[in-house]
Formats: sequence, C-alpha cells, structure tokens
Amino acid sequence: MSDNIIVPYSATAISISARFIFMYLLYTKKSTNIYSLTFCIMNIISSILWIDYSIDIEETPIMVRGISDLVLFTLASIYIINNKRKELKLVKPASNEKMHTTNNIQNDSVLLNI
Repeated sequence: MSDNIIVPYSATAISISARFIFMYLLYTKKSTNIYSLTFCIMNIISSILWIDYSIDIEETPIMVRGISDLVLFTLASIYIINNKRKELKLVKPASNEKMHTTNNIQNDSVLLNI
C-alpha cells in the first residue's frame, strides 16, 4: 500500500457520498425507470469486478468503495423493482375494473335484448 492514503480514501468518501445522493433521489422520486435499474445492474457488476481487483492488489480503499457500491446498488435495484411491482399492481386492478364494467354492460344488453 502506498504511503499517501489521503487521496484514495478521499476519492472513496466522495464516491460513496455520490451514491447516497443517488439513493436519496431514487427514494424521493419513487423511481421505476428502466434506465435507473440498468445503471444499478451495470454498477453491481462493476463493483464485483473492483472488489476482485482490490483483493488481488490488496488495496483497501478500492475494496471499501466496491463493497459499498455493491451494497447500495443492490438495495437501489431492489427498491426500483419493488416500486415497479407496486406500479404494475396499481395498473392491473384498473384494467380488471374496466373489463368487469364491460361485462356488466354486455350482460345488461343481453337482459334488455338490445
């Protein structure tokens, strides 16, 4: 490990802070955006690769960043997927209600011989 540890740990702190800002924006916007999910998945893969690399070169700052990114982006992905599931559940009953109303109209038409 190099003698100058201020730069890598500062970079790690800034990176992790940026991830928390992303998480906050994701939470406040209740995102279900496919691009946010794609971004998270790509970063999960990248984090796994960085963790593997940091173990090989024995660099703690890179490992800390990789692990924190892995955890945060995994949580963000789960959050986006759950929001998407909730969004789809909200849409589904509305379409069933419309179908139910259409069936009632058809049944009423048959009863009235229209």
